[in-house]
Amino acid sequence: MEPVMQLCRPRVLRCLRRHWIIQKRNHSDCAEHPVPVSSQARNIRPTLLVSRLYQPTNLRHVGQESRLQGEMTCKSQRLMQQAGLIHPSNPGCYYYLPATVRSIEKLVRVIDQEMQGIGGQKLDMPSLCSADLWKTSERWDLMGKELLRLKDRHEVDHCLAPTHEEAVTTLVANHMNLSYKQLPLLLYQITRKFRDEPRPKFGLLRGREFYMKDMYSFDVSEEAAYQTYESVCQAYSRLFARLGLPCVQVQADTGNIGGKLSHEFQLPADIGEDRLLVCGNCSFSANVETISSDRAGCPQCKTGTLVESKGIEVGHTFYLGKKYSQIFNATFTNAQSKPVVTEMGCYGLGVTRILAASIEVLSTEEGIRWPGLLAPYQVCVLPPKKGSKVEEGAVLADNLVHTLVEALPHLRGEVLLDDRTQMTIGKRLKDAGKLGYPYVVVVGESALEETPRFEVICQQTGETMFLSKDELLDLLGRIETV
Repeated sequence: MEPVMQLCRPRVLRCLRRHWIIQKRNHSDCAEHPVPVSSQARNIRPTLLVSRLYQPTNLRHVGQESRLQGEMTCKSQRLMQQAGLIHPSNPGCYYYLPATVRSIEKLVRVIDQEMQGIGGQKLDMPSLCSADLWKTSERWDLMGKELLRLKDRHEVDHCLAPTHEEAVTTLVANHMNLSYKQLPLLLYQITRKFRDEPRPKFGLLRGREFYMKDMYSFDVSEEAAYQTYESVCQAYSRLFARLGLPCVQVQADTGNIGGKLSHEFQLPADIGEDRLLVCGNCSFSANVETISSDRAGCPQCKTGTLVESKGIEVGHTFYLGKKYSQIFNATFTNAQSKPVVTEMGCYGLGVTRILAASIEVLSTEEGIRWPGLLAPYQVCVLPPKKGSKVEEGAVLADNLVHTLVEALPHLRGEVLLDDRTQMTIGKRLKDAGKLGYPYVVVVGESALEETPRFEVICQQTGETMFLSKDELLDLLGRIETV
């Protein structure tokens, strides 16, 4: 019996090893392609291949099938559809393809860092909200046709929430033993929102369904609430600075949200629907809704001239006071053990709008340029064309990808190999330009020379460099990821 077991043991080990490899493959990223398991590659992650990405080429042609969405009315919409990043579902609603989801998830991580850095706590509230809440706040009628309303099987009215002031205030009101020691309380979520736009346009910039970050603050006093308000505004400014977006904080109307104070964060852009007045002499800036459009002089410094420009609203902050907390009886217990109505603020960021707006202002007419942190993938490596005189460089390209992800752990999951070697380098470079990988590394003739050099194209600057492997590692090592 023992000799039989000795013969079977290697077979059993091989089966177990094969089962382990299959399991690993099944749990890998859908775009990852397993490389043969050798003594050198056992501990190396599978290579991410361009050929495996779900960006169907038939989605890139935005001709007749784009009639669902209307005309390509802005650059970001056209570029994102041509690149297979989004696809229209019905007016104002889109499929977000995998690369876009990667970018959204990265933006969410940046937002989480900034919101939690000032004490924000993340939660998730129902999108389906009772009409009773909205009727209590008197916004059921005030919101008009923009509010998406529906009835359930019991003929009870509900809405798909475009914002959650009523819901979050009710939540806090049900916390009967909230203490002043727990304030300020900053609750936020990042979720889908709904708005029945009369005329959806500009792709993700103005849709009926979108992702938004909304935060709600609860404070012990008006003074404390203003401090929280300023803290959130500073966090917003840091966020946009990290993304490399030149946003302007402008005075704004409170609209149907209500409250005592409001600011918008505007990204200057020619297609922007908001008209802004900005002083060239001081920090004053305002939405034209809050000030006479024919006013030329600055109301703050008195000497500067107001210049009009257009902007895309990507964030909005409101100091609400007791508008909602009074209605829903959201109170806390003060130091004298007496109930006091909280002071509130609310703060929104258009997540998918930030993504589209950044593409709108940073991109060229021919290709997408992402904020560095939000690029779906940071590096794309291009091996030579199959059958070319430098075809042997394909092995070098594959080895380079593994070297990068092993030497630079922060780039794991960020480096792609464009394995479509039936295409010329030129065609793949054109695709890389459209998709906006921040760094494209071409493994060509210079990589096969006695002193190997890799052609590196920085998409953001348009600069082309020829670097050794060590120089390449040094350059890519400085990439910031999130």
